[in-house]
Amino acid sequence: MFGQLLQPTHLLLIVVIALLVFGPSKLPQLGASIGKGIRELRKGLDGTPDQPAQPSQPTQSTDTRK
Repeated sequence: MFGQLLQPTHLLLIVVIALLVFGPSKLPQLGASIGKGIRELRKGLDGTPDQPAQPSQPTQSTDTRK
């Protein structure tokens, strides 16, 4: 069913329609935002925390000023 949907001519038609709707200046921004959304979705599905893990022991300061 989907094999016939994603033929090169159909994809070209989708790109032309997107170009007409959004304009050539907005397409790179649209692609970047879609890519960022996909990365965030994958990160959320993997369960990867947003922030790196904190060290278990505090680091000592090398500052000798008093």
